[in-house]
Amino acid sequence: MEVLIINQNEVRELLPMAECIDVMADALKATAQGDAIIPLRPVMWLPEKFGALGMMPGYLGNIDMMGVKVVTVMPGNHGTQYDSHQGTVMLFEAKHGQLLSIMDASEITAIRTAATSGVATRLLARDDARVLAILGSGVQARSHLAAMLAVRDIELVRVWSRNAEHAAHFAETQTAKHNVPIEIADTAQAAVDEADIICTTTSAREPILDGDWLAPGTHINAVGSSVKFTRELATNAVVRSRLYVDRRESTINEAGDFLMPKEEGAIDDNHIVGEIGEILLSKVKGRETDDEITLFKSLGIAVEDVASAYHVYQKAKERGVGTSVELGGEKHD
Repeated sequence: MEVLIINQNEVRELLPMAECIDVMADALKATAQGDAIIPLRPVMWLPEKFGALGMMPGYLGNIDMMGVKVVTVMPGNHGTQYDSHQGTVMLFEAKHGQLLSIMDASEITAIRTAATSGVATRLLARDDARVLAILGSGVQARSHLAAMLAVRDIELVRVWSRNAEHAAHFAETQTAKHNVPIEIADTAQAAVDEADIICTTTSAREPILDGDWLAPGTHINAVGSSVKFTRELATNAVVRSRLYVDRRESTINEAGDFLMPKEEGAIDDNHIVGEIGEILLSKVKGRETDDEITLFKSLGIAVEDVASAYHVYQKAKERGVGTSVELGGEKHD
């Protein structure tokens, strides 16, 4: 059995943000149509929840592919030489179960997470959105800047980070890369003041975004928290917003930004207006007025990894990128 190994730099080369946004739209539509299998992800937590090892299996019927991402999540890696998310994505064809490829997970996670927010922003942000606020200055902050620039004509970016040096480095490097003005805000409130789009991309355990700070017409992508015991959004921010998700079942089981306000009695499951894929299928409505506040709660689902991996694999085969190895898998006599 020949397996194609694709490293981080090769994934980055083969998965440009604009392409990934369209790939994510197709995956979210398939999910909303019921053409996907997505078990809730098993997670093994290290002592004192210092870090975790997660496994995310999934199947996508529209491409007849399945896969699993095995990833470590280490929030303490922010500011070090190590990515906070490291691991591999394994891609299998679904007819015989053959392993086709093993590829770097950190780059896929960085790109597909922001690309999914790009799909949501394309659907939910006002067409005239020009001011972007990013809370956080790490990998997802950088990838979300690229995604937002791909779907809206952003004229000004404000960044806030709990680490001022990281914010300054973000502003310097990303201004040069994208040729867009980036201001450093002293506080999260100052960053989001009159912002049209807000992306929260931090490892915060307690809320960093208050609902009283939100201007009418804002769209929020809440990304940083992916477990039930942490959140980035205060309850009043969730209550004020029309809430959309990547997948209902995942949200009501795993999303602290949803579960904590629910436990407080501020919202219930009906607060979820719909899934992003349901908007794409015209099953639910997206933004209805220029004044309403919309919120996309991103958890990240396995089919996003499967769809991204398949796209990368196809392009790698076409271009002769990657390293082929023989792993076995032939039938035993």
